[in-house]
This record gives sequence, C-alpha cells and structure tokens, in this order.
Amino acid sequence: MFNRLLSYLMPINVYRKNSVISKSIEVNWNNGELVLDSKNTNYSYGSLQRILRIGLKKIGFDNIRAMESILVLGVGGGSVIKTLVHEIKFKGKIIGIEIDPEVHQIAKTYFDLDKISNLTVIIDNAFEFVLKTKEHYDLIIVDIFEDTHMPNFLYEDFFMHRMGELLTNNGSILFNTMLLNEKENQRNVKYLREFNVSPYQVCTVPRVEEHNELIIITKAATASS
Repeated sequence: MFNRLLSYLMPINVYRKNSVISKSIEVNWNNGELVLDSKNTNYSYGSLQRILRIGLKKIGFDNIRAMESILVLGVGGGSVIKTLVHEIKFKGKIIGIEIDPEVHQIAKTYFDLDKISNLTVIIDNAFEFVLKTKEHYDLIIVDIFEDTHMPNFLYEDFFMHRMGELLTNNGSILFNTMLLNEKENQRNVKYLREFNVSPYQVCTVPRVEEHNELIIITKAATASS
C-alpha cells in the first residue's frame, strides 16, 4: 500500500528482469497502478490499457459481449484481457498469443492472468500462429511491440490478408500502432490504403496518448468466411 501511495509522486520499481526476447522488463507502481514496462515504453496497464479501451469502445462494448471468440496477438501483462473480462464482461473464448515466456510468467505472478477462466495463453510467435490456426475469430486484437519498435511482419501484405481471412463476418481487427516519425506515418497511410478495399471497412483513432494510432478494420457481412 505504501508503494502504491508513493507512486503518485514517483514511479516505484518492484521487479526487473532482462529477457532474451523482450530485453528489459519492469513491473512498476505508477500513479497508483501496477504496470508492466519495457525500457522505453508502457507494455501493459497504464496508458496502454487506456489506449486499447478507446478502440474497444469504438467497436462497441455491446457488440463485443455478443461475440464468441477473440484472438489477442501480444498478451503482455494482459491489460486488454482484463478490460474484456472485468469491464466489458465478455464471456466467450479468448486465445492469447505471447512470444515471451518470461513476460507470461510476470503476467501470472503480478497480474493474476492465470485466474481468468475463459483465457487460453499460447506461447508462440504471432506470425507463425496466424499462418497455422484453423479457427475464425470475431475480434483480433494486435498489440505487438519490441519496446518502441513494431515488427515488420505486421505490415506485410500476406500477414494483413491472412488476418482478414481469419475474421468471421462482421468481425473486426483492432490494431494498435506507434508513430514516432514521418516514415512510420507513411507506413500507416500505405497500410490503410491497401486494406480499405471490399470486403473491409477501415477507420482510425489517431494520436491516442500522443504517439499511438488505432486502426479498426471490419469485415463486411456479405463476405464469405
């Protein structure tokens, strides 16, 4: 309790570890919240939870509650999963893909992710999982970062359209992106232009928490799964 109160004045570190995959990982109290951070950015809870909640609200909490299955690419500490289960009251199946077993262990130890009964976490590379899964999903949440860097595969045509194939009719993709320079701005412009074709509809929520842009892609009901 003392660390939580003190964190309103300054961040308080409670755990730090170097991971082969994620490099520096920290659990900190910050402004009264327990958060998961990398060296240069917030990984889970804190600002990231606020960002993804905005995207989920844009899709519609009532719409999400009616869904049957959600795929989360990049679980981290599980903040978006907590929003889905505790705030939105989603009762369906959640499949979470996390590449780093160290991060997943932290999520269980500090954020009680293993207590969510409708969640299955798979330790795997998101790119490889998307290629091999045979399931379809009502919502795919993409939240994959290597500190402040976004892996190139997220913007490859094949990966983009493979995610679209995995959507059910009326399904949506919520893609959290980070824009730190003009090159990254243009990367998103190109992505939007290539995905904004039938059967998809695209909208954005720009400049969330200054550097993030949310991309929401919805698959029209007339498309075949």
